[in-house]
This record gives sequence, structure tokens and C-alpha cells, in this order.
Amino acid sequence: MKEFKNLDNVTILAIETSCDETSVAVVKNGKEVLSNIVSSQIETHKQFGGVVPEIASRQHIEVVMQIVEEALEKAKTALDEIDAICVTQGPGLIGSLLVGVNVAKTLSYALDKPLIAAHHIAGHIYASNIDNDIVYPSLALVVSGGHTELVYLKDELDFEIIGSTHDDAVGEAYDKVARQLNLEYPGGPKVDKLAKLGEDKYKFPRAMIDSDDYNFSFSGMKSAVINFVHNAKQRGEEIVPEDLACSFQTAVVEVLIAKTKKAIINLGVKQLILAGGVAGNSELRKQVLELEQQLGVEVLIPKMSYCSDNAAMMGAAGYYYYKNNIFANPLTLNAKSTLDLEEVKG
Repeated sequence: MKEFKNLDNVTILAIETSCDETSVAVVKNGKEVLSNIVSSQIETHKQFGGVVPEIASRQHIEVVMQIVEEALEKAKTALDEIDAICVTQGPGLIGSLLVGVNVAKTLSYALDKPLIAAHHIAGHIYASNIDNDIVYPSLALVVSGGHTELVYLKDELDFEIIGSTHDDAVGEAYDKVARQLNLEYPGGPKVDKLAKLGEDKYKFPRAMIDSDDYNFSFSGMKSAVINFVHNAKQRGEEIVPEDLACSFQTAVVEVLIAKTKKAIINLGVKQLILAGGVAGNSELRKQVLELEQQLGVEVLIPKMSYCSDNAAMMGAAGYYYYKNNIFANPLTLNAKSTLDLEEVKG
């Protein structure tokens, strides 16, 4: 296989199909996004109240090659001008991941281009590096539908998970609370919007906020909301949706900030990175930015288009895989629904 080691001019075609977005991007040197096409399946899955894995993988198959062509056309780039192919190997829905992995393997083998198998969370973290510069050591608060983690970045692609959720991820809890409020999928942004109109009147528990570690638990918080709604209905009491959303969101953000603040102080990091789909939450963004003033730590938050799943973030991370000579074999690579972030080494 050919080797491309001119690090001043590396163009990567990145493919992301870990859940219900089919996305392809062309990214130069990990920062210059020449194109970032995202085909969302929200309207399809909305009727089911969540992502249906089999439907998601079928829709990826239907559109992925069209998205590849669109990304190349928008970037004004041909396949033979691409230096490497990057794909999300995991974690995610196995059927969805396999679509992207198989396309990437085929392109890599047929074009004789290096293949990069990137970790989805590494992509979310390096999304902040597109418009900024990550300085090590730094701390990432990763918040999404499937992940809630505090990740210590010692160096490039050197991750240590210092805290994680024992049960529900933040995004998962938001979606379940949204259903109690009869809000359509995806529920997170709708709960956030509703919360802005309410007050914290219901005072839900702040699980594990005082624990000595950096771990989280949102299952009890979610259950407290569900039980509150159920009991109120039985008693015929009226619930103010705006106040319920505000009370839940206030509790969630308070716990996230408390744990993050503790980690920043104890680890003495230079930067805080907010990463993942829930990084788009307005209250969380506001309070994370306040830490910049309180603790004197630089805060990096991707712009909204790079918060949710997209291929530009994978291309941004893929550059550092390329730089550190971390490549996959196109004949043997397989998708992994679970994948250890700490196994990624630069």
C-alpha cells in the first residue's frame, strides 16, 4: 500500500454511519472542512419514538454512495486526490456501522489508499479542534445519547476515562423524560427549549453529586421524573410542562458541572472540551462557559453543526490517526458496537 506522509497537505474522506445519520466529509489537515454532508433519518424514526436499528442500517445502504458523491463534488475533490479514507469503526449500532465500514474498506482497497478506523468519541472530542487548538493535558466532558464520560487527554489520541455513567447516558435520560412530556423524538432539544420557559419548582434529586469520584447516574433522576408524573396523574394534579422540563434540566446540568469542576481543579488541566450531541444544550453550554471565568480554564465547544453525529469530526480525528501512523487493514477490519476509547494510542 502507498504511504502518504506529507502532513502539511493531508486530505481525508471521512464516513460516519454509527447511528441514524449518514454523513460523509472531506477534511484537509484535520481542520479545513471542504464538505460535510449529513443525511438525517429523524423524520423516519420519529414515528417510533426512537431509532429502529434495522431501519437505520437499510437507510444508510440506500443513500451512502450518493452522500459520498455529494461530499466529493462539494469539496471539488476527486477520489484519486484523497490521501486516506477514515471511517467510524465504533461504538454504535452494529448494522449501521457495518455500512460505513464496508464502503470505506472497498474504497481503500480499490484506490490503494490508507484506511483509518476511528473511534466515534474521539471524533466528538476532536470536533473542537476544527476551529480551535486542543492543548494538552485537557479534559473532555462527553455527553450524548449513548455516552456520559469525563475523559482526560494526556496527549494526542491518549485518552483516559476518569468518570462515566453507571446507567443511563444524559441524552438517553432526556429522551425518556421527553416522552413523559409527549414530546417527539429526538426529545433532548425539545426539553431544552421548554426548560427555558419554566422554573425549577419540582426539585428532583441530584444523584451522586457529592460522591468522591467522577462518575454519574441518571437512571434515578429519570425515574424520579416518571414517578412524579405518574403520581400527579393519579391524584389529578396538574403538571406544568415547562417547570418539569426546567427542574429536570437544572438537576442534570448541576451534576455535570459539579463533577466537571471537581475534575478540572484536581487535574489542573489547561482546557475543558464539551463534546457530543448534548453539547448543543443551551443551559449546559452556558454553565460550561461560566467555568472559564470561575476557574481560568479555556473552554472549547464545537459549533452546533459539529455537535451531533457528522463526518467532519471523524475527519478531524482521522488526521491524528494518520499523523501517528494508526492504520487499519482493509481486508480484515470489522465494525465494533462496543469499542474501548482508551485503546486508541497516538
